[in-house]
Amino acid sequence: RILYGKKINSKIEGKIFKKEWDNKYFIITGGQDKQGFPMKEGILSPSRVKILLKKGSTGCRGFKMKKGERCRKSVRGCIISPEISVLNLKLLTNNFEELNQIEKNSKQKKLNSKRSSKIRKKLGITKSDDIRKFYSNSSENQKDKVKIQRYISPLKIQKKKEMIRTKTKRIEEFRKS
Repeated sequence: RILYGKKINSKIEGKIFKKEWDNKYFIITGGQDKQGFPMKEGILSPSRVKILLKKGSTGCRGFKMKKGERCRKSVRGCIISPEISVLNLKLLTNNFEELNQIEKNSKQKKLNSKRSSKIRKKLGITKSDDIRKFYSNSSENQKDKVKIQRYISPLKIQKKKEMIRTKTKRIEEFRKS
């Protein structure tokens, strides 16, 4: 009952469990509910939800799945509730100062929206505004950066106009000959 409402990656003092662990700290790394559905980080719900998962992510092993294929699976949210039967903890350190340093260095996953229309709706901007100025993705690795889907940039418009010009030019040359 003490842990109800806490999320994955939240720190816990050891004295909650035993007096021997009075000066030790733990971090919640995951868990399962009574039926065996895993907790998924980034889903801010204590209940079970069905989401699309790609191969290898938490809750989807991906046997006989093709590249890029996703499947709808049930997972538990990252908030601890009475339905959770197994809770995975990790012993961090004895010092609270070291714990704060570790917490600052670790990045928490966020499941943000990728579609440009949903980002515009979330930030409250119009179509004329450039999303890239408002939607900052502060990640050093190119792999970790989120690509904005269905974003029509000025470069994309320019390429499309050029493609239409070349197509109409080809049609006119064909009609002349």
